[in-house]
Amino acid sequence: MRSEIVMPHPIQSDDTSGPAPFFSVVIPVLNGGAVFREALGALQRSSFGDYELWVVDDGSTDDSSKVAEEFGARLLKTRGRRGPAAARNLGARHARGEFLLFLDADCSVGEETLDRAAATLRREGTLDALFGSYDDEPAAPGWVAQYKNLQHHWVHQQGDPEASTFWAGCGAMRRRVFLELGGFNELRYPRPTIEDIELGYRLRDSGGRIRLAREVQVKHHKAWSLRGVVQSDLLDRGIPWSELLAARTGSADELNVGWTGRLSVASVVLLIASLTLTLVAPRWALLTVVAMLALLWLNREFYRFLKSKRGAAFLLAAVPLHWLYYLNCAIAYPVGHLRHWWRTLTVTR
Repeated sequence: MRSEIVMPHPIQSDDTSGPAPFFSVVIPVLNGGAVFREALGALQRSSFGDYELWVVDDGSTDDSSKVAEEFGARLLKTRGRRGPAAARNLGARHARGEFLLFLDADCSVGEETLDRAAATLRREGTLDALFGSYDDEPAAPGWVAQYKNLQHHWVHQQGDPEASTFWAGCGAMRRRVFLELGGFNELRYPRPTIEDIELGYRLRDSGGRIRLAREVQVKHHKAWSLRGVVQSDLLDRGIPWSELLAARTGSADELNVGWTGRLSVASVVLLIASLTLTLVAPRWALLTVVAMLALLWLNREFYRFLKSKRGAAFLLAAVPLHWLYYLNCAIAYPVGHLRHWWRTLTVTR
């Protein structure tokens, strides 16, 4: 069977008239609930006013559409659950702003978030896109949710400002460039996964510039569960991202695929192997200790950060979760590469 990756074509804008605002804020929503209301309220309190708001309802069965209209949003509907990539593309076709500012429906901007994003884009006129991060005060209770959101904050705060990926949780892209690139690949990514990362790669490959603006932050409200973390790290991001990297050439030394991450993945594999061998021969226990010490040393700055934010007890609970993340990466890498190999094989048949 022949299998091909369908790349998006340039998008035709439906904008026809009127002066353009600086930002067109585009928010896809699917049963946003109370968190969505909080996100729109936070946007309304923003100190930056030169924006229009588009909400794209992707088949909600709650009152998300009604809430969007209550806050003065221009409402669009996908008329089915087509995924956030398709929803954002629909919003972009109708938007008029110089920049599209994508926000997730469970993220609240700070009072100065839009101001900071606009200031960076105006100061660096050659930028085509910009994205930020979650803040270090996540709203959802529970140690799993606190850990996952703090990990995301840390990774983005440590990343290279000259980025080659994109993040649609809070990310802006020049509308003209977005339309020329064909937007998000909604055919390849019909559900939330790495559609924003893939778009960032295409933008960089075309010669565009992306800035990771650490000061542009939003508060994440998602109440992560352990199952949700594993699904996200392994199925929604790890495997698809590994498959995408397998199809690319050059360095991937950025964000959570840098050398510290790679060595940590190797250390987790060593840890699992040595624990298994220890069951047969106790002398392998020393290797287990070495692997654990390596993980603690490689990630010492992140663990200091977690302790400073939530204390020693939280850190003790978070460390195993962090090692589980690296185990998911260790599984995702070969699986993603095998998927790429299989896709290539079926295309060439």
